[in-house]
Amino acid sequence: MARKVFNNCREDASAGGPPKRVSALNTTTDSKPPIDQDRLWNDHMALAAITDPGKPWTRRSFSPRFLEGRAWLREQFLAAGMTVRLDAGANLIARLEGTVKGAPPIMLGSHSDTVPSGGRFDGISGILTALEAVRALQASNYPFRHPIEIVDFLAEEPSEYGLSCVGSRAMVGELDAKMLTYTNAQGETLADAIIRVGGDPAAIPHMEKPVIAGYLELHIEQGVVLERNKLDLGLVTGIAGITRVEIALKGAADHAGSTLMRYRRDASLPAAELLLLVDREARAFAGRNEGHFVATVGVLEISPNAANVVPGGARMIIDIRAEKVALVDEFVALLDRESTAIAGRLNVDREGFAILSQNPPAPCDAHLRDLLGRSADKLGYSTTTLASGAGHDAAFISHIGPSAMLFIPSRDGKSHCPEEWSEPEQLAVGAATLFETIRLLDGQNI
Repeated sequence: MARKVFNNCREDASAGGPPKRVSALNTTTDSKPPIDQDRLWNDHMALAAITDPGKPWTRRSFSPRFLEGRAWLREQFLAAGMTVRLDAGANLIARLEGTVKGAPPIMLGSHSDTVPSGGRFDGISGILTALEAVRALQASNYPFRHPIEIVDFLAEEPSEYGLSCVGSRAMVGELDAKMLTYTNAQGETLADAIIRVGGDPAAIPHMEKPVIAGYLELHIEQGVVLERNKLDLGLVTGIAGITRVEIALKGAADHAGSTLMRYRRDASLPAAELLLLVDREARAFAGRNEGHFVATVGVLEISPNAANVVPGGARMIIDIRAEKVALVDEFVALLDRESTAIAGRLNVDREGFAILSQNPPAPCDAHLRDLLGRSADKLGYSTTTLASGAGHDAAFISHIGPSAMLFIPSRDGKSHCPEEWSEPEQLAVGAATLFETIRLLDGQNI
C-alpha cells in the first residue's frame, strides 16, 4: 500500500552528526497535503527509465526516446483528469480548469529532455512534483478558481541545433526566424525538427503570449548549499545571466628544441596567466556580496598542440554568470583590459576579443517567492534564499508574467551526470510546498 507524506517534522539524531530534521509519515492528519511519496518516486523512476539503452540517463530533445517520454507523460496527465495539447512551439501543456471563467492560469512545469548521460531528476522533477501537487489538490477537494497548467517545455537543455530553451522562447515570442534555420549535424533545421515533434513553426510568430497568474518551477539545486546546511528548500532570488567571451591570442609556432627561450612568442603563456586571472578576479567579485557571481574558463585550446612545437596560437572561452548586469560589464571590461596588457607584455598579439552570447539575468518575482516561503513555513520546512547559476525556462517565462523557482537538495551538488540524486522525501517536500503555494496564489484576488 502506498504511503502518504503529511510532512509533520521530527528530529532524527543520527550517530556521529548533528540532529537532522526530516519529515515524518502521518496518515491521520487531514490538514496536511496528501502527497503520495511512493507514487511520486515511482513516477520519477518510470520516466527516467525511458532512456537510450546503454547510456543512462539520456532522453535528448527531438529524439524517439524523448517522444516516448512525452507519450508517457500524456498518459499521466490524462489519468489525472487534465486535458493535454501541444502549442505551436511543441510545448506539451496539461490543463485543469478552474471555477472562474476567464481567470488566468497558474502555470507550473519544467522539461523532460536531458543532456547526454544526464540524471533522473533534472527537469522531470519540476513536472512530476507539479503533477503530484495537482493530484493532491483534487484528493483534498480543493475548489481552485484558477485553471492550473503543467508545461513540459521543449528542449530546455542545449539541443543539437545549438539552442536551449526552445519551447519557452517560442511561448514568449523570442524564438526568431533566424533561430528556426539553425541546423543539426545531419542538416535538419530546427523548424523541421519542431514539425517532426508536433509543433508548427509557421504559427510561432503569431502565438499569443499567455497571460498567467504566476509560474512556479521546482528544480534540484545542482549545488551543495541546501545539503551542506541541512536545509529543506531554497527560495530562488533570481536566475543568473550568462555571458560568454572569446579571447584569441597569436604568437609564433617554432621548434621546441632549437628556439631559444628569449626568442619565443609562446601564445600559451598569456592564456595561462588569463586562466589564473579569471579565477582570482571571479573570487574577488563573488566576495563583494553583490549577488551570485561565477566565472569559468571552460574552453582552452592551444595550437598546433604538438609536444615539440612552441604554441603559436591560443583560444579561450570564459563563461560569466551573475545576478547583476553591472558586475558582468565590469568583469568583461577587466578581461578586455588585462588580456591586452598581458599579451603585450609577453610579446604575443591579442588577435580577438568577442562577446559570443549575452543573456540577461532574470530576477524571480518577490511576491511568489514570499508565497513559497510562507507555504514552507506553514509546513515546518527550513529555507534559505539563493540564486540559480544555471539557466531555466523560468527565466524566459518571467518575460510574460510573475515567475519563481523552488530548489530541493541534490546529493553532492551532482547534476547532468548519472550520479544525480535527490531523496524521495525531498521530492515530496517540494510537492507539498507547491500544493500550499498554489492554494495561496489561487486564493488571492483574480
